[in-house]
Amino acid sequence: MKIKDYAILVAVIMIVVMMVIPLPTLLLDVLIMVNISIALTIILVAMNTKEALEFSIFPTLLLLTTLFRLGLNVSTTRSILTNQTGGEVIETFGSFVVGGSAIIGILVFLILVIIQFLVITKGSERVAEVAARFTLDSMPGKQMSIDADLGAGMISDQEAKKRREKVSQEADFYGAMDGASKFVKGDAIAGIIITVINIVGGLAIGVMVHGLPIGEAANLFALLSIGDGLVSQIPALLISTAAGIVVTRAVSDGNLGTDITKQLFAYPKLLYIVAGTLTLLAVFTPISPMLILPVAAVVAFGAFRMQSNLKKEEKVEKEANIGSPEAEELKKPESVIDLLHVDAIEFEFGYGLIPIADKNQGGDLLDRVIMIRRQCAMELGIVVPVIRIRDNIQLQPNEYVIKIKGNRVASGQIMLDHYLAMSPGVDDDSIIGIETVEPAFGMPALWVNEEMKEEAEMSGYAIVDPPSVVSTHLTEVIKRHAHELVGRQEVKALIENVRENSPAVVEELIPNLMALGEVQKVLMKLLKEKVSIRNMLMILETLADYAAYSKDPDVLTEYVRQALSRQITLQYATPGQPLQVITAGASLEKKFAESVHRSDQGNYLSIDPETSQVIFQNISEQAGQLQQTGVQPILLTSPATRMYMRQFIERFAPDLPVLSYNELEPDIEIQSVGAVNISSGAVSGL
Repeated sequence: MKIKDYAILVAVIMIVVMMVIPLPTLLLDVLIMVNISIALTIILVAMNTKEALEFSIFPTLLLLTTLFRLGLNVSTTRSILTNQTGGEVIETFGSFVVGGSAIIGILVFLILVIIQFLVITKGSERVAEVAARFTLDSMPGKQMSIDADLGAGMISDQEAKKRREKVSQEADFYGAMDGASKFVKGDAIAGIIITVINIVGGLAIGVMVHGLPIGEAANLFALLSIGDGLVSQIPALLISTAAGIVVTRAVSDGNLGTDITKQLFAYPKLLYIVAGTLTLLAVFTPISPMLILPVAAVVAFGAFRMQSNLKKEEKVEKEANIGSPEAEELKKPESVIDLLHVDAIEFEFGYGLIPIADKNQGGDLLDRVIMIRRQCAMELGIVVPVIRIRDNIQLQPNEYVIKIKGNRVASGQIMLDHYLAMSPGVDDDSIIGIETVEPAFGMPALWVNEEMKEEAEMSGYAIVDPPSVVSTHLTEVIKRHAHELVGRQEVKALIENVRENSPAVVEELIPNLMALGEVQKVLMKLLKEKVSIRNMLMILETLADYAAYSKDPDVLTEYVRQALSRQITLQYATPGQPLQVITAGASLEKKFAESVHRSDQGNYLSIDPETSQVIFQNISEQAGQLQQTGVQPILLTSPATRMYMRQFIERFAPDLPVLSYNELEPDIEIQSVGAVNISSGAVSGL
């Protein structure tokens, strides 16, 4: 602990000690002046704060000053009743301030107590109570706003933490002020009681103990008691006023003095009305014009000067803006550059779906978005950009839209008071619901209510709650469009991550063998076929091995896929079970090999429309038959034709995986459930 910490502890202890141990009058005078100084300091600090939290220690300080003041009351009362004196300060307040009259002193003291107790303290207590209630009621909304800004990427985690702490501190502060105001109220009551005790007790002690005449005793102890009450109630009044200023203070950019002069005198023309009103009072009332007209003149002159100053400030500001770089910048076409920014991923929803994003209503969409980003990082090896979440009143109440780089790529509608029930394959007529289509995979489904949910589960239906439907759809959309989210900047960040642990491979590859854009093309082709790029080190090492022989991104992608054979095998094969595939027949392989044309710009595939239609029908029939058995269809072909077959298939079946023999581990068992041939336009099955 530091010296100042010990000083505070000792001061608090001494406050309690002074209530028990008699103090000399000289020390009492010093402590009384210290009390007045503290009260003045507190009210000046309260007037210069810009917001209440800048004086967050005020509730505790209010308690300590109240305790200090009561301790002084006890000590001065002991001195007055014992020694017939309370020190020079109290005697001065009792004789000079109130003119030596006990009756005037009592009246002044009562007026001060009434002002403090009924006006300032009562008002501050009510304001603090209302402020505490409204602050607590607004906490959920503020927290939701912070979470929304964080989920939308408008603020960082550190900024969100600071804003949450501020919201919590505001609630604690106004709650503490609500309680601390009770101490001020109690202090006012205690001041009245202590003064009455001093007067009555002093009268009794003066007559019975000191043998003073009753009139002399009444005058002596009444003046001393009034002086004691004044020196305690004046600081109490200052601190009560400070409490009122703090709890009524709104957040602003300036202190109280700046705000008053800026806002109260913001309309100089109104002061002319004030001056005119005063002039009418001087003319039509018996009040002497010599008293009113000077005041009216001062008000009118002040209005004239303020109006002149405002015109000068506006003129200077206008001239400054005309020639300022900011004004010139606004005239340039480049000033709209910020409007050209397009978010990588956007999730918009109608007002009826607000509960899925509102934590106060049980919504957990923001938490699900965080998990989606983590899941994509683990499965795909990419850092998904911040997903901007916003409501859109132009959408239907239960509709949502997913956008990738400003373009709408997916949409759906959900019913928050229902559950999505997906059939196990055999529909049950007893399950009644609203027919729909599962948005992520396009499967037929039903929206069922709470009563039908249990019956649907008993019938084997898969039941999914609305937030899970949305998060699943969003996850699948991100996976399907992951290749669009990997730009050069993102690729550079991934490569720099590898450089930290394996700088040699990065230095060898970039920029000596490949440019950053060429690496990006390879990564995009891998992600387009849902191949994870998390093993970035192996990808870069493979590119470094083969980039010297070929710059074709298609060829380099094939080399990388073969290097990732174990990963691809585990992606599609189940351990201990054969991998069921559709194989490309010899005639199909031959047709693709013959249709590849080479040019200076690269290789391209050229197949006539009739043959393309036959191939499309054959592959679609085989894939459909395999999909009906609950197995994901996979087309297996030779390494030489895989990339061309993938280019052909992705136009009508982008989700159909096309693998080559070199991309599967030798120990995996492959079971062909069909073969695609085009020699006679027929499909053969095994």
